[in-house]
Amino acid sequence: MFDMTRRAVLGTAVAAAAFGLSSKLEFIPQAFAATPLEPTVGFYKYKVGSIEVTAIYDGIWRKPHDPAFIKNASVEDTKGALSKAGLTTDFMPIPLTVVVLDIGGRKIMMDAGSGVGQWQTNATHLPANMAAAGIDYKKIDTIMISHFHPDHVWGLMEKGTNAAVFPNAELIVNAAEYNWWTDPGRVDKLAEGRKEAGRRIASVFPTWKNWKLVQDNAEVAPGVHMLAAYGHTPGHSVFLIDGGSEQLMVSADIMYVPALLAPHPEWEGAYDQDGPMAVTTRRRLIDRVIADKIRICGSHFPFPGSGTFVKDGNAYGFTPTIQA
Repeated sequence: MFDMTRRAVLGTAVAAAAFGLSSKLEFIPQAFAATPLEPTVGFYKYKVGSIEVTAIYDGIWRKPHDPAFIKNASVEDTKGALSKAGLTTDFMPIPLTVVVLDIGGRKIMMDAGSGVGQWQTNATHLPANMAAAGIDYKKIDTIMISHFHPDHVWGLMEKGTNAAVFPNAELIVNAAEYNWWTDPGRVDKLAEGRKEAGRRIASVFPTWKNWKLVQDNAEVAPGVHMLAAYGHTPGHSVFLIDGGSEQLMVSADIMYVPALLAPHPEWEGAYDQDGPMAVTTRRRLIDRVIADKIRICGSHFPFPGSGTFVKDGNAYGFTPTIQA
């Protein structure tokens, strides 16, 4: 069973909504407020059926407020959403969590993190927290890549040298994502702010021989299917994990800041390459998670990066998991 003992207890409003009743979700802010921005213990283990899941904290981006961050909302709007969720409004809190699955002794890492100090200067905790969780990075068998944004793939490369951190691991990615970023001439077509990342990807990733390019709905490990979730990037994907008695969706960046996008799923992020498509994808997958009672974790959810969504009219309520 999925570990329910550490989830926030939000009262009858959320319980009623979860069973299709009409109660509003006024207790959601208390749950966010109970979740610290940075954990005192940097890993969290739970079970999804027969599969062990370990959430590992990498760090947090204390992003300065930026009117361009959400294309169709103002800074005042985003601060208001943070405030309603009980979170700080001093900056935009964007944590990063990496998940490792143990499936029959096979260690599968879901994205590779941001690289020690390569994405943000305080996103440096992944190696130490992985070791504390008893996971040897040298024994990672497979890495499933959701997309090629730096906070998800810079951990594949050493800082400065670009040497492969996981030279013997199988790297699995949606072919659409790989082909888009490595297409000849792509760098010249990128916006100026993305050219540096594009150059690094284009110069390094094609030199590696351990890529496996797959299509939508491919079974990429026993009980694990990659599902297309396009919009955030051209080949952005999520992973649906079937543990037998339960399922978990590793949702990457479809709902990257739940405090903002759960109550406002129509908001388009500056990092969504196709904003309208990202919104459509967000609604489709979150609706599926709710309808099929699938657990969900996300790269930028409050640590330990998991929780539960319920419908709230045309929007959603989110209950984050609370680490004891």
